[in-house]
Amino acid sequence: MLPKIHRADTKTVEQIFKEGKFLNFPSFTFKFILTNTAERKISVLVPKSLAKLAVKRNFLRRRGYNILKKYINLFPAGLTGVLIFKKYQDDILIMENEIKNILAKTN
Repeated sequence: MLPKIHRADTKTVEQIFKEGKFLNFPSFTFKFILTNTAERKISVLVPKSLAKLAVKRNFLRRRGYNILKKYINLFPAGLTGVLIFKKYQDDILIMENEIKNILAKTN
């Protein structure tokens, strides 16, 4: 799991939803803002409409954080974002490729 220092808090997530830019992909929507700090913070959200059971939502969220752990240092400095699942995707390779695409578009 991604360490807490690399995850966005609730106030920051609300700010991202109000004034952030977004990128759409088949499995994810990535909303983000750029700040003047040197740290990178990304959170993963799984809506209840996607998976009714908390077990499945937590499973997807953990998968997302494990993939982000590999690539967090490659995101631009000062990026704060939210990765929102659009559909139930439990294939790690597809998720990893889409996160690589997000990385390419944000740099």
